[in-house]
Amino acid sequence: MKEPQFPPAPETVAPTRRRFLQITAVGTAAAATGPALAHEAHAITSFLHPGVLHKLSDLQRMKTRIAAGTEPWLSGWNVFRTDPYSQSTYSMKGPRATVDRGSTEVGNWELWNDCNAAYQNALMWNLTGDTAHATKALQIIKGWSSTLTSITGKDAQLAASIYGFKLAAAAELMRYTAPSGSWSASEITRTENLFKNVFVPLTRTFGDAGWGTNCIKAMMAFGVFCNDTSVYNAAVDAFHLHSCCKISRVFRDTGQCVDSGRDQAHTQLILGSMAEACEIAWVQGQDLYSASANRLLAGFEYTAKYNLGNDVPYTVWGPCQATYGSISTNQRGNLRPVYEMAFNHYVKRRSLPAPWTFAATQRITPEGAAFQCDHPGFGTLLFTL
Repeated sequence: MKEPQFPPAPETVAPTRRRFLQITAVGTAAAATGPALAHEAHAITSFLHPGVLHKLSDLQRMKTRIAAGTEPWLSGWNVFRTDPYSQSTYSMKGPRATVDRGSTEVGNWELWNDCNAAYQNALMWNLTGDTAHATKALQIIKGWSSTLTSITGKDAQLAASIYGFKLAAAAELMRYTAPSGSWSASEITRTENLFKNVFVPLTRTFGDAGWGTNCIKAMMAFGVFCNDTSVYNAAVDAFHLHSCCKISRVFRDTGQCVDSGRDQAHTQLILGSMAEACEIAWVQGQDLYSASANRLLAGFEYTAKYNLGNDVPYTVWGPCQATYGSISTNQRGNLRPVYEMAFNHYVKRRSLPAPWTFAATQRITPEGAAFQCDHPGFGTLLFTL
């Protein structure tokens, strides 16, 4: 297949967030001093709100494009607004006091479904102004925060990170945009305590490969919502330094992923989770996208190229707990809705070439829902600049 071409990138979007003037200096300092000073170089001291994936100007961009009927936002909007989890009539599946993933499965299905609906209704409230969506998002957040006390099972860490990330993204939007009087200070504190006492103890252990990368994005989201810089900065440290889930460990400089030899679904799970972590950081005025010489971009290009039917080089490799002798064809070609976020950052913000990532976006545009609760999905609407 001939290398795809795309039109020249528009003028780089100039970020206007607080602390962005520090980004170049921070990146330069980290490169010069090495990983030993990563915490000092990347530590954050305050947060922009809302600041988990979407800031207010992002929400306004979507609203403006939808109102004008501009493509591709309109097509993305039509996919998003008709999704079952975007409906204010969604029937809440929980809450439960205990959720188990990987053993009994009690409450697992209920939690991830409700987290999807909370996040999508929070967005629908902000994009439509229909208070029924605000009511639904808050019903879910309040219900689980007043009931859930433990997450168990052999995959408890995955449930806490993947579902918790989506719930925190919903809570962050509602905390700063909910209708006046609809979410009391005591209810917000109870939600903070849910994340601090149930989710964070599981995710702060990080872990190997996809376990660790999902914990990174979740810890960043929890830190922002709870205004806890120690939680957020621990995740950023893991992104740079953790022996089994740092960006330079989960992707080789060629772009090969630790799970490229396992299957393409888990490979793209890692891609998406690291991109989501980078997007949170970008909103907060930090540039993790460029870490390790744009290693994440290399990962997207390598994976997109292979999943579009092309050959890529492969080195015998794997995560800390496994080794794979060859690249996997398992689920090859099943593109996850994670490519728009990366494309819009690297090409539109930074004017870097990403032809295979672009080709992947064109294969699945407009991006729709993610598998279960794994990613935000809907990148055409949410992340097109």
